[in-house]
Order: sequence, then C-alpha cells, then structure tokens
Amino acid sequence: MSFNIGLSGLYAANKQLDVTGNNIANVATTGFKSSRTEFEDVYSATKLGSGSQVVGSGVRLANVSQQFTQGDINNTGNVLDMGINGSGFFTLSNNGSTSYTRNGTFKVDKDGYITNTDYTSRLQGYGVDANGKIINGVLTDLKLDTSNLAPKTTSLVTSTINLNSTSPAIDDTVPTGKFDPTLTATYTKSFSTPIYDSQGNQHTMDQYMVKTGANTWKVYTLVDGRNPDATGSDPKVTAPVASTLSFDTNGKLTQVSTPNPLPPPAPTPVISSDLKLTSWVPGTVTNGVWKANGAASSPTITISMASTTQYNADTARSIPTQDGYATGQITNLTIDGTGTLFANFSNNQSKAIGQVALASFTNEQGLQAIGGTSWKETFASGIPGYDAPETGTLGSIESNSLEESNVNLTNELVNLIKAQSNYQANAKTISTQSTIMQTIIQMT
Repeated sequence: MSFNIGLSGLYAANKQLDVTGNNIANVATTGFKSSRTEFEDVYSATKLGSGSQVVGSGVRLANVSQQFTQGDINNTGNVLDMGINGSGFFTLSNNGSTSYTRNGTFKVDKDGYITNTDYTSRLQGYGVDANGKIINGVLTDLKLDTSNLAPKTTSLVTSTINLNSTSPAIDDTVPTGKFDPTLTATYTKSFSTPIYDSQGNQHTMDQYMVKTGANTWKVYTLVDGRNPDATGSDPKVTAPVASTLSFDTNGKLTQVSTPNPLPPPAPTPVISSDLKLTSWVPGTVTNGVWKANGAASSPTITISMASTTQYNADTARSIPTQDGYATGQITNLTIDGTGTLFANFSNNQSKAIGQVALASFTNEQGLQAIGGTSWKETFASGIPGYDAPETGTLGSIESNSLEESNVNLTNELVNLIKAQSNYQANAKTISTQSTIMQTIIQMT
C-alpha cells in the first residue's frame, strides 16, 4: 500500500512540475492564462462508506484549471494590436470553425480581412450599413475598407453671428446705397463659407449683411459671386435678392423673411429662422460669363440664422460649420474603447467601418484549450454571448496595446520549489518502504 501511496504522490508532484513549467515557459506569451493544479485525496470505501480506521490511499489530480485573471496591458504602437481590459474574448472564424482568444495580435491579409498572426482565422465583429451605422447582432468577418470617401453635398450651414446694433444704416433706396458686392460702402459686413457640390467641388458662399434701419438687416447670399438662382450667363443679369432679418428691442432675432420663389417677380415672404438657397448652380465666372458645372448637382442649402443676435458689440461670426465635404482618401485607422474601427480621411472626415464583438461565457473554466492561446466552446462552458465592448460586464478595447501573460513568475518559482520538495518527500516514502521490506526479508 505504501508503495502505491508514494507513487501517487510522485505522479501528483510530477504533474505540478509540468503545469508550473508550462506557466514559466509562457511567461512572455501574449494573452496566455496561467494554470493551477488541483489535487484531492483518495480513500477506499464500501457501500456503507469509509471506516473510522481506514488509511488514505494517496492523492490524485482532480483538475488543471486555468486562471482567467487580467494580464497587464502594454503599449505597442501598432493600431491593430488590441488588448481587452476586462472580461470577454475575441472571436475568430476559420471557415466556420469558431475559436476564442485573448491574444489581440491581428494582421490584415491580402483581401483586407483582419486575421490572427498566421492569417488562418478572421476576426469577427459587426459590419456597417451605407451610412456608417453599426449593424448589431449579426457577426461577420471584419474587413478594412480602404476605398475613397464619396463627397457630400452641403445641405446645412450653421454659425453664431452678432450684428452691431450701433452700425449706421445704409439707405438702399438710393443708387449710391444699392447693394453691390464690389462696393464695400453698400454693405456693413461680409462672411464667407466654403460649400461643396455633389462632385466634391468647393465653392464659396458669401453673405453680405446690410443694416437698413433700426432692428432691421438685409442678407444677400451669393455663391461664387453669383446670385444662386440667376439664369443668365452673366451674374449681374439677375440682381441678388435679399432676406430680411428682424430683431426686437432686446436684440433677439424675431423672424427671417425670405422672398420665395427666387428671384422676383411676386415674392412671397417665408418667415423662419433659416435662409434657403433653393437651386444654386455650381460653376465659375470667366470674363463675366457664367460656366456651370452641368454634371454636378446642388440641392437646397439651409442656412441657420437662429443664433443671430443684435447687440452693441462688433459685428462678428463664430467659426461656421457645414455638413458637406470633398472626396477623401484614407489616411489612418483608429479604434476606440467600444471596439469601433474608424477610417480617417484626408478631408478631415471619419467613418465607422466595423466594430469588434466580444464573447462571454457563464463558465470560463469550462473552455477547452486548443493551443495558439485559443479556446473552444464546450458543454461545460455554456454557449457564448456576443455583444459590443463596454456593454454590460464586457471589458473595453485598448488599441495599440496587448494583454501580457498573467503568469506571476515569483509565485511560479516558489511553486517549483514546493513541487520539487513534494517529489523528494514522496520518493523518500518509497525508499523508506523499500528499506522496511528489505529488513523483513532479511528476518526470514
């Protein structure tokens, strides 16, 4: 019996040495999770249980459990290196075979798909629709879209403007006061804003502010120096049409009256807080002759005037914003904490091109290790749940970083000494039993 007890102890100590050695060997393996040996004692028993004087039969290995504690997150500078700060697993698919990993070392294959380091499995996540909105709930192979960003026609211009209440009024009923963009004496202040047509061509929208009386201003809006709705070949053929801004005695904007349709005759005032350019035609003026860009379209532009005031301060405007832009080429990629991949373009725009999905399990200990710092789902682990990072208990994504192994080298070296001592002690048990056996044999 003593020989068997000693042998079981040697076997257990050997397993402890194996597990400890494996932990030490993977101390530098990205995303590696250390393992721990768990033992239990062995007793002989009958149907009625163990007697009060039964001696144990040794030890056996009960389980080698993996410890899914957090590893350190270290910066690498590579944007596709992703560390999970918290719980969750990356999901990889190899022709339908799914595996899970904490190793966020990813590459891009020849087709643009994000894969693991050996290009065999593709990272899973959520795709985007045509408007860049994340399509949640449907896992797909994440792919980097490096195509140019299509231009967008300007449809809204917003800004905050203050018009000086003490500015002198200009009498536009006399020839010398009639608005002329080439004569600064016929307007109080002008503002310029870049706008874009459907082909991404940039144009200049000029707003000329003219104080015509107490609490009353007129706004003339020109695109590339031309009345937006002029139909003639010369920009002066159709005179610019003004919108009227009215303020109360507190300097608050009360209404914007815009003749509609443009140009006259028979204008119908439209009262709102916006100006509208109904059908400006992009093009250029050369020697007084208008040449339209016939292939580009230019729908209605709304110019928000809601934040316009009339106070005793300089006539000035904040930096305007407009929602159009020219075409852009991709310059770099960024990934935020929610795992959303953003393509950044040369026109200062960015667009979501996908989102990393994380998997979670009810029992992480039930996952089956398959090598390559990866695991497979088992009956014991339960089925995976998928969601975006930072959702519920799922961790966040740290781009340009990797999660290091969670092996504590100091603890492993101590465990190594303990395992060695255990091995020697159990070997001594067998040696002692052998000596006793020799003594008994010599007595016979």
